[in-house]
Amino acid sequence: MAKIAFIGAGSVVFAKNLIGDVLSYPELADSELALMDIDEERLRTAERVAHRLAAAVDARPSITATTDRRAAVDGADHVITMFQIGGYRPSTVIDFEIPARYGLRQTIADTLGIGGIMRAQRTIPVLLELCDEIEELAADAHLLQYVNPMAMNRWAVGRATRVKTVGLCHSVHGTAKQLARDLAVPIDDIDYLAAGINHMAFYLRFARGAEDLYPRLREVAPPDWNRVRYEVLKHFGYFVTESSEHFAEYVPWFIKADRPDLVERFNIPLDEYLRRCEEQIADWERMRESLEEDGALTHSRTDEYGSGIIHAIETGIPYAFYGNVPNAGLIDNLPPDCCVEVPCTADANGITPHAVGALPPQLASLMTTNINVQRLAVEAALTGSREHVYHAAMLDPHTAAELSLDQIVELVDELLGAHGKTLAQLQ
Repeated sequence: MAKIAFIGAGSVVFAKNLIGDVLSYPELADSELALMDIDEERLRTAERVAHRLAAAVDARPSITATTDRRAAVDGADHVITMFQIGGYRPSTVIDFEIPARYGLRQTIADTLGIGGIMRAQRTIPVLLELCDEIEELAADAHLLQYVNPMAMNRWAVGRATRVKTVGLCHSVHGTAKQLARDLAVPIDDIDYLAAGINHMAFYLRFARGAEDLYPRLREVAPPDWNRVRYEVLKHFGYFVTESSEHFAEYVPWFIKADRPDLVERFNIPLDEYLRRCEEQIADWERMRESLEEDGALTHSRTDEYGSGIIHAIETGIPYAFYGNVPNAGLIDNLPPDCCVEVPCTADANGITPHAVGALPPQLASLMTTNINVQRLAVEAALTGSREHVYHAAMLDPHTAAELSLDQIVELVDELLGAHGKTLAQLQ
């Protein structure tokens, strides 16, 4: 019987999907599920949902709920992370509102840019504490890491710990399904290969049998919500796996304070993550009541990778997915120590990433602009160097396109002051 620890289970909707996916496998139906969160109210809801899901799929798991992270991790075979350090308020709001006063606008702010850099400084120390507990209490466990900024988090964990871990994101298969709809081709008919870095991987192959689908993609009229990525396809020759609202803030071309015409032309949703969070908060009570009410709770297995990986490791039945892992020769023309997103296979031996060779040079060069920021943000988090936070922001493509060096220093100082003890290691 496998023990699976869900760290941040108060992210109830996401936890519901992963728990339901796990219990939908007969071989995992008697697993021990250890739900952990610091929010007791949300944790109680997650526990209730887990019991309802178990009943819905006729599973018989052991379910515990605790605010004690060590208790959840102790003896675990698999640990899943799904938390946000600092929450929406105050941390995320700070990461949007202060840069906006400098004319630096963002859309999501969880992966790169000044928002991603700050989120990494909040998150990496907590992940390293968790990894210390895994090494002490569950040394053979696999850490399935869903928390953003994915590449920075995975890079830091790989450098500082010996924990067996992989970073997971749904953008590769999610975008493939979107493109299948754009082309009116069944997703099961499409063969694709993607590689790169998280949120900036590209489809190197997108085909149906012997038919290369890229010529057809170049003829698609871009949907209003996806204009950025189709513009990148036009200029770079390949389609990126992450959404247009994400990608717009990883590069210097789309969001400019003195070019509102670009924001309008490419339909860029500034402050999008703030709106999503506000909507989720407003809807929470309604969702909570729905999730906790009596009666059957239905579940269909999602496309998230986590349950498939756990099933593969426990049963030995191979499972293919895309994971974020140290490069180590997987992509020839990216730095060997960075975090890359490549095809992987899980089985009884654990997780094996697969080499893809060299990327087209224009793609590798584009990714390097983001890797430079990731490297310095990781260095800052691991060493407590305030100077490297400045450096990361100075090299960020979007930030550098908008602000002078002096403005960037002033912005970083104001952000660090506003975050206070959340970033105590940098004060």
